[in-house]
Amino acid sequence: MSFSIEQILRGDLPRGGQSPPAAADPGLLPVSLRINGHDYHLQLESRVSLLDALREFIGLTGTKKGCNQGACGACTVLVDGERVNSCLTFAVMHEGQEITTIEGLGQPDNLHPLQAAFIEHDGFQCGYCTPGQICSALAMLKEVAQGDASLATSDLTKAEVDLTDEEIRERMSGNICRCGAYLGIVDSIRDVYEQQKGQ
Repeated sequence: MSFSIEQILRGDLPRGGQSPPAAADPGLLPVSLRINGHDYHLQLESRVSLLDALREFIGLTGTKKGCNQGACGACTVLVDGERVNSCLTFAVMHEGQEITTIEGLGQPDNLHPLQAAFIEHDGFQCGYCTPGQICSALAMLKEVAQGDASLATSDLTKAEVDLTDEEIRERMSGNICRCGAYLGIVDSIRDVYEQQKGQ
């Protein structure tokens, strides 16, 4: 019977004529994440970002890695309905929370209204930032519906926010589009906002 160098270094040698099961890596933690309505049970290092857990361990590659330092917004996902830069938070911090990625919003034959609006209004060019833009826009519309003010809100005494183009640009300023499709992004968000107001 032969053993690899890795087995010897880990101490995975036979005892009493039997090979013991491989020891659990003490550097890994059991993590359960609820993503797009499904539960995922993982073994992760505590320093694995939510972004890397989504892309590398679960295979949900719609969430993009842009700057990996929270500056571009390409990795934006929703955590309990709030927008989060998934590159800046650890996966282990989100047990028990509902995580939504772009894959959880719509399907090709049943698009989310924001996805359909981005297509209709040319809200993207290369598409790399689009998943983060759409997740961020969805949370932004929720913030507006709750009456949350932004730096661009001119009248803080009103219960309802007037969603001007300036408001949209300010509220979406954490999401960069390197192609410069900002006019289409603003038009897409305004379209969905008007649809929601009409319901």
